[in-house]
Amino acid sequence: MPIYEFKCSKCEEFFEVIVRNSNDEEEVGCPKCESKEFQRVVSMTNYAMGNKGSAQQGASAQTRTCGSGNCTTYTVPGDA
Repeated sequence: MPIYEFKCSKCEEFFEVIVRNSNDEEEVGCPKCESKEFQRVVSMTNYAMGNKGSAQQGASAQTRTCGSGNCTTYTVPGDA
């Protein structure tokens, strides 16, 4: 079940709704002002990978030779 983010056209409040099917979107209303006028917006991605205690500050790349030429593996710091 996808979670969609909406922006109310009346009070400009952002809110999220779990939408089970396309008919659910018709029943959505702003939780602040109860307006039925809103726009679906693209949510920002928010995730992290890696260990919390990692001292590494940025992504690192390791390149090695493999069957198809060179293969690169990226290590991105952050929570696993």
